[in-house]
Amino acid sequence: MTPQNPAERMVYRAMVYTWPLYAVGALYVVGPVLAWVLGGMAALALYLGPAMRADLRATGSVPPLVWCWFIGMFVMLVALWVGHLDWGLGLKQTIKSSIGWAKGWALLALFPLVGAVLPVRRSLLIRGQCVIGAWTLVLAPLLLIAPYVGLPERIFTSPLKAVGGPGPEYFSVFLFTYDPASWTPRWQFYAPWSPFAALLGVVMVLFALEEKDRKWMLAGVGAGILMILASKSRMGLVGLVACTIAPRMMPLLLKGWAWHVTATLTASLAVLGTALVALAQDAVATFKGARADSTRVRETLQRIAYERWQNEAVWFGHGTIHPGSHAVEYMPIGSHHTWFGLLFVKGLVGFAALLVPMVWHTCFAMLDAARHPRGRLPMGILMTIVLLSFGENLEIEAYMLWPGLTLLGVHLREVARDIKGEADLQPGQ
Repeated sequence: MTPQNPAERMVYRAMVYTWPLYAVGALYVVGPVLAWVLGGMAALALYLGPAMRADLRATGSVPPLVWCWFIGMFVMLVALWVGHLDWGLGLKQTIKSSIGWAKGWALLALFPLVGAVLPVRRSLLIRGQCVIGAWTLVLAPLLLIAPYVGLPERIFTSPLKAVGGPGPEYFSVFLFTYDPASWTPRWQFYAPWSPFAALLGVVMVLFALEEKDRKWMLAGVGAGILMILASKSRMGLVGLVACTIAPRMMPLLLKGWAWHVTATLTASLAVLGTALVALAQDAVATFKGARADSTRVRETLQRIAYERWQNEAVWFGHGTIHPGSHAVEYMPIGSHHTWFGLLFVKGLVGFAALLVPMVWHTCFAMLDAARHPRGRLPMGILMTIVLLSFGENLEIEAYMLWPGLTLLGVHLREVARDIKGEADLQPGQ
């Protein structure tokens, strides 16, 4: 798997050197820098056209979905500015928050642009994730044994934290952490915390399942499952099942016999419905009870964020997160949930700015997954991102989701290419 142009070299090296970059606390810096450098290359390729060097020429025009992402993220920036103005947060805070937007929300538009315009191959992204998986499996024995042989949780915090970020954990190197509720070890691998590591594990499994080389595929799947299990995240377990199976079930929507089976199962709910509802309620209660303290804090944060949004700042939000009290273990109001966080920080305008491109892109991927195998991976990635949005804040984690975001752009390019090819084959063309 040899990169064939400078864009692929940058992408592939950034992926395969994930663990070394984590070891020096540089991942939070690399993601945004890569986004803006490659985004600039994509813009230059579009502008220069045939004058661009041959191996970096734009592979097509910007897809409508990418334009939608750009419009949504620009609206997000405007909502940020208005929120800061409404609450008198000052020029210094506005500049700081705008830089945060450039390192977070902007990446949701930049990386799909890169994948859609620059000649980056899907197979290269898939192999890159599997290489990260191989690194993970090699380092796993050290990480797993660390809490039992007296090694420290945190090795060090990188001086790169001087560039600014959400917190020191984004620049710290951990072997493991202790769960404050049960005081048992949890592993976060190269993520800033364990639940996020679990969702990165889901993404790794999704990529690895598309790998044609069996050895690399097994490395990616094995590492992804290890990340999910060792992180002890309930959300990761749900994602492992839902995000891998659902995309592969989509072709059944076009099969007549599948609709007959569905109708039969629906009719049987008249007899089994009550028992199934009770079973589902028990499963939900068990799911929440597995980490009752975490569930309580998240629900309290969401309730406070919703009530304060509704009563204080409906349209443009509060401009920034607010410190939390002892009731939420001092977690910031507006964190731990993308949608409630958006309502609190950027109001209904910011909420819609993410909702519209997210729904459109998810529906697009679902439709293509029903018709073609190429849609399975982007649909799985979007399902993972949606799942992540209900437990984390997307903007501060986009720097680690960039391979998946780039793949979404590659998928749009593939669909546009095939549509153009079909049009060229029509009679009279």
